[in-house]
Formats: sequence, C-alpha cells, structure tokens
Amino acid sequence: MVPALRSGDALLVRRGGRVRPGDVVVARFRTRPDLLVVKRVIREQDGGWWIQGDNQLIEDDSRKYGVADVIGRVLIRYYPRVGRLG
Repeated sequence: MVPALRSGDALLVRRGGRVRPGDVVVARFRTRPDLLVVKRVIREQDGGWWIQGDNQLIEDDSRKYGVADVIGRVLIRYYPRVGRLG
C-alpha cells in the first residue's frame, strides 16, 4: 500500500459497516484465508470484493488471489504519523 501506508503503520479499523470503492480495508482472500491484508476496494464481485494495493507493480492482491471478504474499513493511521487515508 505504499505510498499511503508503510510497514509498521498502526491503523484504526472499524469492523463491518459500509464499504465503498476507494476505501482502504482489512480483508482475507477466499483462496488464502490465512492471509490478512490491507488493500483498497476496487469493486464488488461474486459476493465479495475485488481489492488491489496502491503499488501497481506488486500483484499480491485480487489479481493473484481473486475475490476477498472484507473484515473492516480502515478509518485512520495513528502511528507513527497521524493521517486519514484518501
């Protein structure tokens, strides 16, 4: 998720709730339920969500693993620097 997020950032996440394209979310891929990821929602697909990272060169997202189920929406980054995610 570079440049929006970096390794070590602490996030405030709201479980459940409404998700819209463009939101940053915490999710699990249906094909990799052991993998917890933070990605951006692109669109609804097959009863789940198509999600992608902001770095287009890294394909460890729906392009590789398919549809994901959203656990929660990221509200803010609170450490090490406070900020909203746009």
